[in-house]
Amino acid sequence: MSVRRWAMRIASLNMQNLRLLTEGGAHLYGARDRDDIEDPALDAEDRRLSAELLARTGADVIALQEVFDQQSLDFFHDHWLARICAPYPYRVCLPGNDGRGLDVAVMARRPWDTVISHAALMPGDLGLAVPEGGDPAMPVFRRDCLELRFGALTLFVVHFKAPYPDADRAWAVRRLEAQAATRLVQGAGALWLVVGDLNEPEGAERAVAPLEALGENLMLRVPQAQRWTYFETHDQRYDAPDGMIASPGLAARYPQVVPQVLKCGMGRETGRYHGARLVGTGVHRPHASDHAALVVEFPEL
Repeated sequence: MSVRRWAMRIASLNMQNLRLLTEGGAHLYGARDRDDIEDPALDAEDRRLSAELLARTGADVIALQEVFDQQSLDFFHDHWLARICAPYPYRVCLPGNDGRGLDVAVMARRPWDTVISHAALMPGDLGLAVPEGGDPAMPVFRRDCLELRFGALTLFVVHFKAPYPDADRAWAVRRLEAQAATRLVQGAGALWLVVGDLNEPEGAERAVAPLEALGENLMLRVPQAQRWTYFETHDQRYDAPDGMIASPGLAARYPQVVPQVLKCGMGRETGRYHGARLVGTGVHRPHASDHAALVVEFPEL
């Protein structure tokens, strides 16, 4: 009996605070940071652009970061995304460990076989040592490591610890998250892919090195000048925190596959990008997100 195989197109995007608000009527918080003074009148335009960016990916599966909850995800899908592209009937956003409620999520056009949250894992569950000064009762993942199986492929969606306020402490937390993800993918079979916001700043010893050493970060196939996916407005810094780490088997099967970096939804302040932008994108806002979207397509899985 032959095994049916499909092409699979996978996208990833940090949605920058996708949160449903109900005061004054249901509406979505814009793509803006909570500690910034931003114009809420631009919120709807932000989310229109977020939807247009995701529609442009044409992805079968979309991995998202910074989604407040399932209700926020469903509202965005039903009121914005599904109005401009084919719907994503399979959606999941499980509670994670971020105190602000910013979780990881997935939308898909085909059903997954299994979905597992690893938000409750403790370091001891995986035989990992707690970093010096760390709390052994603190879960390993600062948000989650959401695991979904689609046939032969196991997808892990992550959003690791940001490199602040204490960069050294954050590095140790991120290293622990990477070590934990390494343990999980080792039990996932030959074909796995870790996608999401690794929060790894450029120019430093990489906390996520253990995970990258186990597989291949497909983003390294993108020319270095085009690899950046994030622009920090306060210090005008370009970084590449977003990753797609493939298992050795997956990377070897598709040596020519290179992720696309879609920057067309970022603000016009990102002067290094000279391509076309989504209609209505402003200098800073409105924008789809402060991150670019990543897209990768595997011809047959």
